[in-house]
Amino acid sequence: MREFQIVGVGYSCVDMICMVDDYPVENSSTHITSRITQGGGASATAIVAASRLGSECAFIGNLGNDMVSDECIRMFKEEGVCTDYLIKRDDCFGLESFVMVDPKSGSRTKFPQRDFNPPILWTEELRDVIRNCSVVHLDGTHYENALNAAKIAKEYGVTVSLDGCSMQTDNEKNIALATLADILIMNSKYPLRVSGKSTYNDALTEMSKWGRKKIVGCTLGEDGSKFLIDGEVVDFPSFKAPKVVDTTGCGDVFHGSFLSAYVSGMDLASCIRFASATASCKCAVPGGRAGIPDRKTVLKMIGE
Repeated sequence: MREFQIVGVGYSCVDMICMVDDYPVENSSTHITSRITQGGGASATAIVAASRLGSECAFIGNLGNDMVSDECIRMFKEEGVCTDYLIKRDDCFGLESFVMVDPKSGSRTKFPQRDFNPPILWTEELRDVIRNCSVVHLDGTHYENALNAAKIAKEYGVTVSLDGCSMQTDNEKNIALATLADILIMNSKYPLRVSGKSTYNDALTEMSKWGRKKIVGCTLGEDGSKFLIDGEVVDFPSFKAPKVVDTTGCGDVFHGSFLSAYVSGMDLASCIRFASATASCKCAVPGGRAGIPDRKTVLKMIGE
């Protein structure tokens, strides 16, 4: 069986990205000035980023027998991501997401389709894919899929990476999944809500005690990121984006590029700088994937 460095399990969709005159208030309207279609999804875009940066990657998930599912597969293949473990089922459907981008600020408002597909059936073949990889990366959108993938990875001693972005109403479920993560990198909302703490420093310190964490941190957009290193919370600045057109997918790209650097043997601080630079480059192009740079471009940006 082919061995992969990073295997993704999570939300994969087709993004309809619309540039608008401005974002309207409720019960009003605006004009769409342009529209593009790209692949999307937190874990899926992270895996695409890692693949474009040179890592061997695969994605596991359920898809349907429809055009949207076919497009998801095509987009993965274009990026060199192995799609052998995307299972097409009659009781599943391809997912779509609509993203409205304000060109004045590059901010985006998302309308992702909820994943009501049945859970993954973890055959021996799929379990072996996880057993033979270095890192399994999850986004927690489909909770049962994420939880089962994390448990399988733990059985085999495989590193579990969790994008702390999608939260369940029952916070005990969030805690259970976060506890299984070896690498827990979260968005700005997740650590405070899930930990119950009022500051990021307290939240990261508390969550580092859940399970056997290797890395705990959170991303804060243009304000950079915070990571717990040797028991202390360290602030890392963001790289100034050369041009901000669209921030869609920046967090996902951060995760994928961080993991690509991690599996290549970089130390933690270098992984964070590498990920920050990659996410910054992505902002210059609309959509979550089109602007992801190659490894040479990122290394040049950080002066290596």
